[in-house]
Formats: sequence, structure tokens, C-alpha cells
Amino acid sequence: MPGGVALTLVRREVLLAGAIALLTLTMVASATAVPGILSEPTEDVRPSHLDLRESYVDAPDVSGETVTLSLTSSLEHRGGAAENVTVVTRAIDADTGLVATTERQSLGNVSGDRDVSFTRNLTVERDGDYRIETTVYEDGRRVSVQRRMVRNVDALTPAYARSTVSFHRFENTNTPLRAISYRIADVENNETTLNVTAYLTNSGDDSAGGLSLRMRARQAESNVVADASALEVGQIRPGRTRTVSTELTVPDGYNYWLDGILQSDGVIVATESAPANLDPQETLTENETRRDVGFDSGDFEEAATEEPRMEETHEQTTVGGGGPGFTALAALVALVVATLGLARRHA
Repeated sequence: MPGGVALTLVRREVLLAGAIALLTLTMVASATAVPGILSEPTEDVRPSHLDLRESYVDAPDVSGETVTLSLTSSLEHRGGAAENVTVVTRAIDADTGLVATTERQSLGNVSGDRDVSFTRNLTVERDGDYRIETTVYEDGRRVSVQRRMVRNVDALTPAYARSTVSFHRFENTNTPLRAISYRIADVENNETTLNVTAYLTNSGDDSAGGLSLRMRARQAESNVVADASALEVGQIRPGRTRTVSTELTVPDGYNYWLDGILQSDGVIVATESAPANLDPQETLTENETRRDVGFDSGDFEEAATEEPRMEETHEQTTVGGGGPGFTALAALVALVVATLGLARRHA
């Protein structure tokens, strides 16, 4: 073989060996600079799942104009960590559809299979019905919604009008009895004097005092008050009933409603009425009694969990069947094999 040709082949082999060495050093440096590039693949992380569960409503603060509704809920979490969890609760007027108030609460990051309890307070006007809507967001994406009704908020008694003393309710009796009764004490000069008695019961655990009772005789057809009387009730022990009596003088021949108005510190806390039939031609009946409709926190009317939305995902590939770490290792092996093969061929 001529010397020039041999020299050219040697140079090509040197250049090829140098390129292989340079590529090998580059790949080794890259593997060293990127931690974990040659590590084993990590386990797949399950997606997070959030779902609202039980919810309870209480009214701890009731004033003359507003009601504070305290809502306690349970949020069920399953799967991977949920980041930036936020709860938005709205009270919506059931009649107008207008949002009465909004409360936003951050729960931060939630991880582990567990239930998370949280409480929020909404202050609304003490009037009508409200729809309570609770929405859970995960990193700005809505994932769960719950709705429920709260009815007859105006039936809640303000704190200043509460009392453990009220007109007695006769229960489990064969004969209907009323908390206000009367007897005719005297009839003279077309006037009748009625001895009116009211039964007051303290259903609390402590003695109650500072009460006053106003009794009045109201003519049934005209609602004109024919006579009235006010008296102090005094202390009533817990679980005891006190009878309070007074006299009212009214014109003969009419029917009356005997109204009892119980007051505590100048605030009306209870009322009661009973008929007094003094007209032999016409009698009052109990058809005119009223039935109170109380506060009602309804069950969940609608509970919805948002379906996962198709979103663009950015995967982080790790060393696996086709990841970059496997490719780098395979390239190193291939270079070594090629170098050995080349050396054998020119040996």
C-alpha cells in the first residue's frame, strides 16, 4: 500500500476515534449535570378528586334585622395532592335571585385520602328564603358544587326577644285547655267583670324574672279594647308554672278576645289569645287561631361534581422504555461496541 494512502487511513481513524471520545464525554457530562436522568422511572401519581359531602346549618346570631348562618361542611379528598383549594359560598335570595352575600375561603393544598371539615358564616337579612350555593375550586378550576335551601328565616327569634317563660301548652289532655281562662265575677249595670287567669311556664334551667303581663279584652267585631290590665309576674323557678290573675270589666252582650302579652325588659316575648263568649246569639271559635311556620334548613336540593375537563397536559418524561435516560445509555453502549468493532477491523 502506498505511504500516502496509509497515512490518510490513519488520519481518518484518529479523527473517528476523537469524535467518538468527544461524544462520549459530552453524554457523560450531560448525565452528570441532569440529576435523575439515569434513575429508575417514578410511579404514576393519581389525579386528585374533591367532593363535597355533609353540610349543616345553624343560626348562632339572630338580631332584629339580620341572621348569621353558620355552615359546616365536609370535603372528601382522594388521589394525589390538590393544590390551591378554594371554597366560594353564596347566599342567593330565593325570590329575586340576587346574591345577598358571598364568602370566599382558602383551604390551601390538600393531600392524602381524608375528609376536611370547614365552617363559614353568612350574614343575611332576617326575611324570606335563601338558596345556599357552595362551589369548590382546585387551582382555579371548578370541581364540585352543592346547593340547598334555607326557608322561613324571618321565623327565627331575635336574641333580645328570647325567654324561657311562655304561655303553658296543655298536652296529652282529653279536654282542650287554654293557657288563658276566665270566669264571670260580677254582672252589674250592663257590665260584666271577668276574672282572667293566665298560666305561665318556665321551661329553662334557671329562674326567670323581670317579666310583666298585659291582659286585655278586645271586642271581637270591632277590635276595640274594652279594658286592659298590667301586672308584674315575679320570679318563676325552672320547670314551674305560675298562675297570674286579674279582673277586666267589659260591656255586656258582646264577644271578646282575651289577649295576653308577656314582656321581658320591655320586649314582647310571647302572646296568647282565648275567646270570651258573652253574646248568647253568636260564639267565637278556635278557627281564628294561628299556626306558626318555623325556620327550615332544607336538605340538599342539588349536589353536582364537575366532570374532569380535557386540558392540554405537559408530561415530564423520566427514564423508562423510551425516555431520554434510556436513549443516552443505549448510545454509550453503541459507541463502545462501534469502537471495539473498528479496532478489530484494523487490527
